[in-house]
Amino acid sequence: MGGIIILISAVITTLVWVKFNIYVCMVLFSILGMGSIGILDDLTKVIKARSLGLTARQKLLGQTFVGLVIALVMRYHDGLKIALPMDSTDLGNMMAVPSTVCQIPLLGLVDLGYLYIPLVITVIVGATNAVNLTDGLDGLASGVMAVSIIPFLFFAYVCGHIVFAKHLGVLYISGINELAVICAALFGGCLGFLWFNGHPAEVFMGDTGSLALGGAICSIAVCTRTEFFLALIGGIFVSEALSVFIQVGYFKWSHGKRIFRMSPIHHHFELCGWPEEKVVIRFWIASLILSLSGFALFASHLIWK
Repeated sequence: MGGIIILISAVITTLVWVKFNIYVCMVLFSILGMGSIGILDDLTKVIKARSLGLTARQKLLGQTFVGLVIALVMRYHDGLKIALPMDSTDLGNMMAVPSTVCQIPLLGLVDLGYLYIPLVITVIVGATNAVNLTDGLDGLASGVMAVSIIPFLFFAYVCGHIVFAKHLGVLYISGINELAVICAALFGGCLGFLWFNGHPAEVFMGDTGSLALGGAICSIAVCTRTEFFLALIGGIFVSEALSVFIQVGYFKWSHGKRIFRMSPIHHHFELCGWPEEKVVIRFWIASLILSLSGFALFASHLIWK
């Protein structure tokens, strides 16, 4: 349950420095909601003195509820002000866009319509569990999360600043820049936690931390309309989740055969002979490359041009 350290630091920082709006409330709801599921899971393990906590179905129901609430609010809340800047020289020249739009690299602005709510739920549940699966080696999840959250700090600030949004040709989302503070708080919390979680770890985040961090980054992506950027920036998390799905699916299809020596994939590299520290550092490097790639796509005018 060491992840509660990150939760406390992020929430206190938010309460002190952030001007509350609907986006801040939704991110906090996701962090605390997913963190509560993690706390219940970890406490169940401690109280019952066994490795199993909540069942997979119980976790999935709780995560789906959190995702559904966020999806409905982001779809139907009257206070959302989202616009597309049309002219960087005229601050008043903006075109309102529907609340079901997403910013997709290279493709531009896409209105998902009825697919928006299912997509948001899938992103929130999937990303949360992907971060949870990544938490398997000392310093892995906290280090990758620290790197991955930085581009979203930039996204939140730019999309909430009308001049910068017009200059880069991205969506202007009124009030979204407050999420930059939460991103900074999460980054600092992960760094502080990493000091004690690095190999050999003295503290472990457990589901309390991994589910809360997953809820944080996916809800920030949903609020900034950068869900598809999350798939690129969080490529390490995606690969961890995919390795499990591929391994389990192939195991059942082939009646006992495996593609990886062990899943999630970080354990595969361990069994290939890589020391734990080498796996972690190389995953950090890969995460940094992916984060820089997402950052470059967002800032290169390739979204609209």
